[in-house]
Amino acid sequence: MNPFSRRRFLTRAANGFLGAAFGAMQADDGKMSEARLPGAAKAKSVVYVFLCGGLSHIDTFDPKDNKHAGKLMDAIGFGDNNAPMRRPVIPILRTYKQYGKSGIPVSDWFPNVGGTIDDFAVVRSMHCHQTNHFPAVIEHCTGKPLRQFEHPCLASWITYALGTANKNLPAFVNIGRPSSPVQLTGGYLGASHSATPFQAGGTPLPNLLPTEGAGRAERERLMSVLGDLNRGFRDDYAVDTEIGARMKAYELAANMMISAPPLVDFSQEPEHVKALYGIGAKETDSFGRQLLLARRLVENGVRFVQLCHAGGGNGSWDAHGDMKTHEPLCRAVDRPIAGLVRDLKQRGMLDSTLVVLTSEFGRTPWSQNTTGRDHNGKGFTTLLAGGGVKGGMIEGGTDEVGYKAVDRPHYIADLQATILDRMGLDYKKMEIGLNARKFKLIEEGEGPIRAILA
Repeated sequence: MNPFSRRRFLTRAANGFLGAAFGAMQADDGKMSEARLPGAAKAKSVVYVFLCGGLSHIDTFDPKDNKHAGKLMDAIGFGDNNAPMRRPVIPILRTYKQYGKSGIPVSDWFPNVGGTIDDFAVVRSMHCHQTNHFPAVIEHCTGKPLRQFEHPCLASWITYALGTANKNLPAFVNIGRPSSPVQLTGGYLGASHSATPFQAGGTPLPNLLPTEGAGRAERERLMSVLGDLNRGFRDDYAVDTEIGARMKAYELAANMMISAPPLVDFSQEPEHVKALYGIGAKETDSFGRQLLLARRLVENGVRFVQLCHAGGGNGSWDAHGDMKTHEPLCRAVDRPIAGLVRDLKQRGMLDSTLVVLTSEFGRTPWSQNTTGRDHNGKGFTTLLAGGGVKGGMIEGGTDEVGYKAVDRPHYIADLQATILDRMGLDYKKMEIGLNARKFKLIEEGEGPIRAILA
């Protein structure tokens, strides 16, 4: 292996090892001034709630009657099976209630979100190309149906363009286990724009704090030795600018030790605020703590907080066997999501914080010979609140069984363009030159969903 190849290997290794721990921390200044829209951005931060596995839109936010229940319908091209097949439509067992001044119907699985529905735009006509989990998640977070290149995720593009608003904290934080590592990646923008994993509890970042029991003198000695090693390494590999960026991540870690722990200390939060999130209640405590942490992060200048609920594998929202598996998941997220919206609103932060609730796709009207539903990329629902989005409105719709987006359909990249627009970025100018070619974040779709923009 020649020295340059070894150097490249070490660079890649450094990016991989440190990117997950301190991603986006050195993105002090935005790098895409040409993409800034004139005027002030509507949103300063995004809280992006991703339900891993595929939320059933027709059992939650897109009500249909049951007049087609039991009928067979064509189900071609789902999953890995492209053979012609016919599946029975299964009944929707949920009851819907109209909420708020808008009268938008919401299922009995989301009564608390229903109570805040006047703050949400309900986009019922989302669609994507993919119908298997992993490629659909990639399409969802990168805007690309395939990944021939190391495309960055949406949040990485935003942090690359805007930088960080708090130099002691990362610009892009992920909370919870994702469905795919692509949801965290900086891709060809670099590991410095990948997600930093946070967790609720006493230690927001694993392996960040010094060894317990180490005295001040010992810590200073170790830092001095580490500084000498860093300087030598930087001199040896100065040809690689990415190595310098990695060293800066280490230096910023000291600031994180001071800034991060107070963020997860909820002792000063009033009990009525913690109650909004369901903290202390068995079903909602875990996700409630994560969403309260999300509020505290955006309150301190973090631009993009992504929360992955029930991730790992295909994700627990993947309800093939029985739609009843949705019920405990809905109970776990309903109160915390509504609590976040109410908390942001009462603090005067909702106008500057865009809250997104979505999934990689929806679910089909038919079953797989069970009482569950299959994957459905042809039509699903996404909710948005705050951050310059109109509340209390419905945009688009699916057909009479909830299978396909037919009324003002919006490709998944339209959601990305909408988020970019609210963050003050022109989606058409979100591009980067790499190896003599241009890479664009958004290549399909119609652009921002103008009907929901305030």
